[in-house]
Amino acid sequence: MKKNNVIQDKSYSFALRIVKLYQFLVNERKEFVLSKQILRSGTSIGANVEEAIGGQSEKDFKSKMTIAYKEARETHYWLRLLRDSDYLSKENTNTILSDCDKILKILGSIIKTMKIRNS
Repeated sequence: MKKNNVIQDKSYSFALRIVKLYQFLVNERKEFVLSKQILRSGTSIGANVEEAIGGQSEKDFKSKMTIAYKEARETHYWLRLLRDSDYLSKENTNTILSDCDKILKILGSIIKTMKIRNS
Protein backbone atom coordinates (compact mmCIF):
# COMPACT_ATOMS: atom_id res chain seq x y z
CA MET A 1 0.00 0.00 0.00
CA LYS A 2 1.18 3.49 -0.84
CA LYS A 3 2.30 5.54 2.15
CA ASN A 4 1.44 9.20 2.69
CA ASN A 5 -1.83 9.09 0.77
CA VAL A 6 -3.20 12.59 1.38
CA ILE A 7 -6.87 11.86 0.74
CA GLN A 8 -6.73 8.67 2.78
CA ASP A 9 -5.17 10.51 5.75
CA LYS A 10 -7.43 13.57 5.51
CA SER A 11 -10.63 11.57 5.15
CA TYR A 12 -9.72 9.39 8.14
CA SER A 13 -8.89 12.41 10.33
CA PHE A 14 -12.11 14.03 9.17
CA ALA A 15 -14.10 10.92 10.11
CA LEU A 16 -12.63 11.09 13.61
CA ARG A 17 -13.76 14.71 13.92
CA ILE A 18 -17.22 13.73 12.71
CA VAL A 19 -17.47 10.97 15.35
CA LYS A 20 -16.52 13.48 18.06
CA LEU A 21 -19.01 15.98 16.62
CA TYR A 22 -21.71 13.31 16.72
CA GLN A 23 -20.91 12.59 20.38
CA PHE A 24 -21.12 16.30 21.18
CA LEU A 25 -24.43 16.72 19.39
CA VAL A 26 -26.01 13.74 21.12
CA ASN A 27 -24.57 14.26 24.61
CA GLU A 28 -24.47 18.05 24.89
CA ARG A 29 -27.06 19.35 22.45
CA LYS A 30 -29.48 16.39 22.67
CA GLU A 31 -29.80 16.36 18.89
CA PHE A 32 -30.51 12.86 17.53
CA VAL A 33 -31.71 13.20 13.92
CA LEU A 34 -29.27 15.51 12.13
CA SER A 35 -26.40 14.02 14.12
CA LYS A 36 -27.10 10.58 12.63
CA GLN A 37 -27.12 12.04 9.13
CA ILE A 38 -23.76 13.74 9.54
CA LEU A 39 -22.28 10.66 11.20
CA ARG A 40 -23.29 8.51 8.23
CA SER A 41 -22.17 10.85 5.46
CA GLY A 42 -19.05 12.16 7.23
CA THR A 43 -17.61 8.73 7.97
CA SER A 44 -18.66 7.35 4.59
CA ILE A 45 -16.17 9.63 2.82
CA GLY A 46 -13.17 7.79 4.23
CA ALA A 47 -14.80 4.39 3.89
CA ASN A 48 -15.32 4.97 0.17
CA VAL A 49 -11.76 6.26 -0.23
CA GLU A 50 -10.52 3.05 1.38
CA GLU A 51 -12.69 1.00 -0.96
CA ALA A 52 -11.38 2.96 -3.93
CA ILE A 53 -7.77 2.29 -2.93
CA GLY A 54 -8.57 -1.41 -2.78
CA GLY A 55 -10.57 -1.26 -6.00
CA GLN A 56 -10.35 -4.00 -8.57
CA SER A 57 -10.13 -1.70 -11.57
CA GLU A 58 -9.81 1.94 -12.61
CA LYS A 59 -13.55 2.01 -13.15
CA ASP A 60 -14.11 0.75 -9.60
CA PHE A 61 -11.63 3.31 -8.25
CA LYS A 62 -13.34 6.20 -10.04
CA SER A 63 -16.78 5.02 -8.95
CA LYS A 64 -15.82 4.87 -5.26
CA MET A 65 -14.04 8.23 -5.40
CA THR A 66 -17.16 9.73 -6.99
CA ILE A 67 -19.28 8.32 -4.17
CA ALA A 68 -16.81 9.76 -1.63
CA TYR A 69 -17.17 13.15 -3.35
CA LYS A 70 -20.98 12.96 -3.14
CA GLU A 71 -20.78 12.02 0.53
CA ALA A 72 -18.48 14.99 1.16
CA ARG A 73 -21.01 17.29 -0.53
CA GLU A 74 -23.77 15.87 1.65
CA THR A 75 -21.63 16.31 4.77
CA HIS A 76 -20.97 19.92 3.80
CA TYR A 77 -24.74 20.42 3.60
CA TRP A 78 -25.39 18.91 7.06
CA LEU A 79 -22.60 21.01 8.60
CA ARG A 80 -24.10 24.21 7.18
CA LEU A 81 -27.55 23.19 8.38
CA LEU A 82 -26.29 22.46 11.90
CA ARG A 83 -24.50 25.82 11.95
CA ASP A 84 -27.41 27.82 10.58
CA SER A 85 -29.91 26.16 12.92
CA ASP A 86 -27.67 27.09 15.88
CA TYR A 87 -26.81 23.56 16.96
CA LEU A 88 -23.18 24.51 16.27
CA SER A 89 -21.48 27.86 16.62
CA LYS A 90 -20.08 29.54 13.53
CA GLU A 91 -16.61 29.51 15.09
CA ASN A 92 -16.70 25.76 15.73
CA THR A 93 -18.15 25.00 12.32
CA ASN A 94 -15.69 27.06 10.27
CA THR A 95 -12.70 24.74 10.76
CA ILE A 96 -14.58 21.52 10.03
CA LEU A 97 -16.24 23.14 6.99
CA SER A 98 -12.79 24.21 5.81
CA ASP A 99 -11.55 20.62 6.17
CA CYS A 100 -14.58 19.40 4.23
CA ASP A 101 -13.82 21.95 1.48
CA LYS A 102 -10.24 20.67 1.24
CA ILE A 103 -11.45 17.09 0.94
CA LEU A 104 -13.92 18.14 -1.78
CA LYS A 105 -11.12 19.84 -3.73
CA ILE A 106 -8.83 16.82 -3.50
CA LEU A 107 -11.57 14.38 -4.49
CA GLY A 108 -12.67 16.67 -7.32
CA SER A 109 -9.10 16.82 -8.59
CA ILE A 110 -8.76 13.02 -8.44
CA ILE A 111 -12.01 12.54 -10.36
CA LYS A 112 -11.04 15.18 -12.94
CA THR A 113 -7.65 13.52 -13.45
CA MET A 114 -9.36 10.15 -13.97
CA LYS A 115 -11.68 11.69 -16.60
CA ILE A 116 -8.74 13.27 -18.45
CA ARG A 117 -6.76 10.03 -18.28
CA ASN A 118 -9.67 8.06 -19.74
CA SER A 119 -10.40 10.54 -22.55
